[in-house]
Amino acid sequence: MRWNSAAARPEGPGATDRKTVPMPLLTRLALTLATLAWAALPLAAQDFAPRLLVNDRAITNWEFDQRVRMLTLFGAPGDIETEAQRVLVDERLQLDAAAEIGLELTPEAIRAGMEEFSARANLPAAEFIAALGQAGVSEESFRDFVRAGLLWREVVRARFGPRATVTESQIDRAIATSTEATSVRVLLSEIVIPTVAGDESAARAEAERIRRTIKVEADFAAAAREFSAAPTAARGGVLDWIALGSLPPEVAPAISGLPPGRVSAPVKVEGAYAIFFLREIEQQSLGEATPQSVEYALFALPANRDPAAEAARIRAATDTCDDLYGLALRLPPEALVRETQALGAVPADLSMTLARLDDGETALVTRGGQPVLVMLCGRTAQGDLAPSRDAVRNQLVNRRLAGFANGYLEELRANALIREP
Repeated sequence: MRWNSAAARPEGPGATDRKTVPMPLLTRLALTLATLAWAALPLAAQDFAPRLLVNDRAITNWEFDQRVRMLTLFGAPGDIETEAQRVLVDERLQLDAAAEIGLELTPEAIRAGMEEFSARANLPAAEFIAALGQAGVSEESFRDFVRAGLLWREVVRARFGPRATVTESQIDRAIATSTEATSVRVLLSEIVIPTVAGDESAARAEAERIRRTIKVEADFAAAAREFSAAPTAARGGVLDWIALGSLPPEVAPAISGLPPGRVSAPVKVEGAYAIFFLREIEQQSLGEATPQSVEYALFALPANRDPAAEAARIRAATDTCDDLYGLALRLPPEALVRETQALGAVPADLSMTLARLDDGETALVTRGGQPVLVMLCGRTAQGDLAPSRDAVRNQLVNRRLAGFANGYLEELRANALIREP
């Protein structure tokens, strides 16, 4: 859950239906907080010395510590400290961009944003802030976090709103493409190049360089083995058949126009840039429908055991997501989490993994530095219902705004002076 990346999309993804072994959310949060390696320090004892300067605006050690705690509580994937620093740098640049065009928010707007964010955890803001406080995250830090996200959303709308409009014919084509996706599946290979905090342009440039060297599938496979950070690297980036409509929203458009034997342009995914080689495309029976939501379970594996062996043990003992509850009886409630989400709302670090799985299949992933077994419970299809024109228009506009926002943020990073004090 990261506000500033979602802020680039004026309309957020679909709501999440979260199911766990029953226990009040605040109790689960308290148990999670108990696993943190540090306790909250008194305010006076915090370190307010500058950790980093962004265009001569300081990010303090206290702000960094606060953001690490917050992202840890939110279950952010990847290296938490690297992610915390990257997000704080981005927020400084976003605040500068807002100040440049004279944008500011009223206290009422910020409070409404805090309520909106808290509602994602099915809590009023007061209770959510109290839960953060148990982790040593101050209300001020949460307010600053929300304020930066809201201001960036307004910056993007103000700068790029007129350029993100779509025509009726573009909506017609998008609806037609969505209908076609219900009967198409693709055979892909992937290369994933991780980004470095504060310099996403280097990963994009590397992905583009690799793309230009590829003439045939064997070239792509060799490059995947040498450069890709994905779990598929050892087998040349090869993926199994995936329904075109099941691909993550940022990936599907890059694939849908490719002929077999071609490589996609670099696609920005969570923490990386990816390129895809389309090996084959196949028409399915017209009766099959595009899945619109996905249900999956996340089972946290013990850190003191071999993750591969533990995952194999769980696979052997389970056939469905319901079977996981029997293995979690004596574990803390947060050890087993079950989610139902719209495809566009699935976290980017899980979306491609889930797209490869059939019902009851599992994969071993790493989230927040911890091994996690993910199992696909099932997919819910749209059936014969066509998307509304307003929904398609909003999706196209949001996608364009997100693209403008990402490009503008990259430009701000490239022009910024970021240094240690």
